[in-house]
Amino acid sequence: MNCSILGCGWLGIPLAKRLVQEKKSVKGSTTSEKKAAVLKSLGIRPFLLRIENNQLSGNLDAFLKSDALVICVPYRHQKNNFNAYQNLAKAIEKSSIRKVVFISSTSVYADCNGPVSESENPRMNPEKQGLIDLENLFLQNPHFRTNILRFAGLIGGTRHPGTFFQEGRTVENGSAPVNLIHLEDCVRILCQMLEGKHWNHVFNAATDSHPKRKDFYTAAAKKLGKKPALFLDNIDGSYKIISNEKLKTHYGYSFVHNDLMAWVRSGTEKA
Repeated sequence: MNCSILGCGWLGIPLAKRLVQEKKSVKGSTTSEKKAAVLKSLGIRPFLLRIENNQLSGNLDAFLKSDALVICVPYRHQKNNFNAYQNLAKAIEKSSIRKVVFISSTSVYADCNGPVSESENPRMNPEKQGLIDLENLFLQNPHFRTNILRFAGLIGGTRHPGTFFQEGRTVENGSAPVNLIHLEDCVRILCQMLEGKHWNHVFNAATDSHPKRKDFYTAAAKKLGKKPALFLDNIDGSYKIISNEKLKTHYGYSFVHNDLMAWVRSGTEKA
């Protein structure tokens, strides 16, 4: 399988490296020549592509000469470029790409004070309507198969949760459950999905464990030798618990870093 990865950053580079290790041919996009040199040194064929001002520039036709495409561009770089993504979808239609994975976020769900799954008509977050529109742009295209992969909060690699809250900050909702997923699990899920048979689905991806915000982030800060923020031991009703049952049912996936408190106390990663 040949794979193209649009957006080689926190997630895209580790995914590309894993696919290269599995003897896959991988193309990766970046916006800088310096980063392109890094990708090339890792065995990834680099492409300079830009999505900005509602325009998509670069050698897109060559980039899309693959079997599968993973779109993992952060939403902050997507939300003002819907027309550019419409053009991307049209280009995919004309390419050899037959499978697309669009990386999204569980932030599309509104807080419901309980569990949230993909299949029970959950209440959506109106502030993320732009992201939902982008999901549907690819999911509803009949010319290729798409999976929407909604990740919970991202940790691992350069994202250590001990740095998420500044010292001295007062944080509400300390008893609310957290929804997180580790980088290693993100990569493993994607590799399994690209080789799998389940398409045209939406999947949530979050660990089974949902410790209290206060407990998790206090332990994370202390592990880095930092003074933790002050978490108020309350719960104001603004929370959700992301269900991963659909992902586990379809793929039989078992999380590597499922016990978040055990992981954060292990101290195996540094900020």
